[in-house]
Amino acid sequence: MGMFGVSAVVMIAGSRGSYALAGAVTATGLAATGLAGPWIARLVDRYGQTRVAVPATVTAVLGSLALLLCVRCDAPDWTLFAAYAATAATPNIGGLSRARWTHLLRDDPGALHTANSFEQAADELCFMLGPVLASFLTGTLFPEAGTLTAAVLLLGGMLLFTAQRATEPPPAARSKGPSPLRSRGIPPLLACFVATGAVFGSMEVGTIAFADAQGHRAAAGAVLALQAAGSCAAGLVYGALKPAGLRLGHCLTGMAVLMTLPWLAAWTTGSLWVLAGALLPAGMATAPTMVTAMTLVQRRTPAGRLNEGMSLVVTGLLTGIACGSATGGWAVEHLSPTTAYAVPVAAAALALVLAALTRAGAGTASAAPAAA
Repeated sequence: MGMFGVSAVVMIAGSRGSYALAGAVTATGLAATGLAGPWIARLVDRYGQTRVAVPATVTAVLGSLALLLCVRCDAPDWTLFAAYAATAATPNIGGLSRARWTHLLRDDPGALHTANSFEQAADELCFMLGPVLASFLTGTLFPEAGTLTAAVLLLGGMLLFTAQRATEPPPAARSKGPSPLRSRGIPPLLACFVATGAVFGSMEVGTIAFADAQGHRAAAGAVLALQAAGSCAAGLVYGALKPAGLRLGHCLTGMAVLMTLPWLAAWTTGSLWVLAGALLPAGMATAPTMVTAMTLVQRRTPAGRLNEGMSLVVTGLLTGIACGSATGGWAVEHLSPTTAYAVPVAAAALALVLAALTRAGAGTASAAPAAA
């Protein structure tokens, strides 16, 4: 999953010569995923992970291969949007995994916190290695190599994951709980996730464009990996220490402050390597923010609707990533790659303001679970 975004941006921008088009295409696919995700998750809750996730993954892989062929055959621009939209069938793999942790550790909130932190660190590791591998493949083999490899890994990984039947939560044929959207505290959290996703989307497009402007397009993945590395390390520490009283609002404040570092590095030095050094500490607020927010969602989502609740979170993130990718691509195209780094700063500040106005950041990740 960590390979798809970078692979698509490099493949489309290299073929069509437009980062705005590349950002718009990836934004369309992410927006479509956000719309389809809750529906697929609802099917997962009702029929089980294996019966739904495997055919959905096959559909998404076919969409990725269709995008590859459209780029390879120089098809019209509209076909890129149509093909990439088919990847909306990709299941929320992180949500499926967290649902299993919740099922296995439902009576031990401390262990669940550690599991959520480990899961976030594993996610960051994937999104650290994914862009590096994608950049390497697209730069040394051919532009479509990243997308092709990602499609193969996605299908193979899902088959391995769903083969682990012993940890799969039982399906809930008829949930009596209300929709997660009507659960207290969920809508404000989703608004924060949208703004947080915009941080990720704009940072990715801006960094690829900045590296390209410096003549180091192949290094973009490695530079982005440093941000994920900072988050991965912070996630492991956060899971091991279990800090008491740390609220989502505190995490969002840290993210808003740290996101200014890449902007300052790019603006004051213009050096890709200084920027890379700034991305490492900038990523350290990501994992604690995500772990705390995910734990709140797990606590507030009705029983039997957990996959749907987690999918709504991903919908919020993907919506934000789509907006961030499109906005970042526009800023690169019409302003400059350096100025584009102001977009993640503004998005992080918006997430903090939303949390303050809606009191979404009032919960902690270490409190006892709700009675439900």
